[in-house]
Amino acid sequence: MKQLPWLHPQRVASLLAALDERILIIDGAMGTMIQRHRLEEADYRGTRFVDGFDASHVHGDQCGHDLKGNNDLLLLSKPEVIAGVHDEYLEAGADLIETNTFNATSISQADYHLEHLVYELNKEGARVARASCDAAEARTPDKPRFVIGVLGPTSRTASISPDVNDPGYRNTSFDELRGTYREAVEGLIDGGADTLMVETIFDTLNAKAALFAIEEVFDARGGRLPVMISGTITDASGRTLSGQTAEAFYTSISHGHPLSVGLNCALGAKDLRPHVETLAGIAGGYVSAHPNAGLPNAFGEYDETPEEMAATLKEFAESGLLNLVGGCCGTTPEHIRAIAEAVHGLAPRKLPNLLEQAA
Repeated sequence: MKQLPWLHPQRVASLLAALDERILIIDGAMGTMIQRHRLEEADYRGTRFVDGFDASHVHGDQCGHDLKGNNDLLLLSKPEVIAGVHDEYLEAGADLIETNTFNATSISQADYHLEHLVYELNKEGARVARASCDAAEARTPDKPRFVIGVLGPTSRTASISPDVNDPGYRNTSFDELRGTYREAVEGLIDGGADTLMVETIFDTLNAKAALFAIEEVFDARGGRLPVMISGTITDASGRTLSGQTAEAFYTSISHGHPLSVGLNCALGAKDLRPHVETLAGIAGGYVSAHPNAGLPNAFGEYDETPEEMAATLKEFAESGLLNLVGGCCGTTPEHIRAIAEAVHGLAPRKLPNLLEQAA
């Protein structure tokens, strides 16, 4: 990894100062909040896609298929909805806001034939989040807010075959992933992201492609942003989908010298604890956790209350495991407010002295 200057040195200095001072709060779920709006097909289309095609695209790509459910597209058709969600989380106490770009890659947008929107979606995702953070920071200048540019895992895996009858088959490649991530990174940086987060990693090879693409963009620009990495433990085995324990996962991505490494999604906080504890014991940088609001019930809903989740995560903090904490699937501003209140005043995890450990 080349030694490059920070693209936004004052913002990075402010973030590092805040991390040394207290446990920082990441926002909660975006999808959960969008569901509250009960949006229909017309809402996702807005005016730009209302006639069945992208009126702004030079080739007039057809969008005659359904667009409902493409939450990233709301950045273009209903940006006020996304901004409103960001604002609610900031009001609840979030220090860091994640961009609504989880599926803003060409691989994921191919499901809607909207691959040509990837750069625009990522730029708008960062711009909308940036505007909300700047407005909140203007009201409380003593509490800086930061934009996390989110890079999701895509819907494909580079190291596992989707065909049980053909173990050697892959429906994507390292280079394909590298290309789609690079396009997304360019947009996130141009839109004003403070950091980048490779998030919900179930296949470490996908994450390595993302990290490679990130470094390519940094090299081309002659500067970098802090990089955050968050994996996901998929079940009670304590492993990612591609078979790694938390310790193996960290070993595989530590070459990227991330600002933070952590875990999110798939499990509730109680089930995530031993794996966060593992990371806290070996990570040279900061440690994050933003779990689900418990495990989904038979209806795919999440039952863990803000109070229950906050009590569990408070114990994480009291045990010295956390530098950043928030919520994933099923969490709401009410969850984030309760978590922020629960960890307020508790000391952040101290970074280890790696020289002492080596001795």
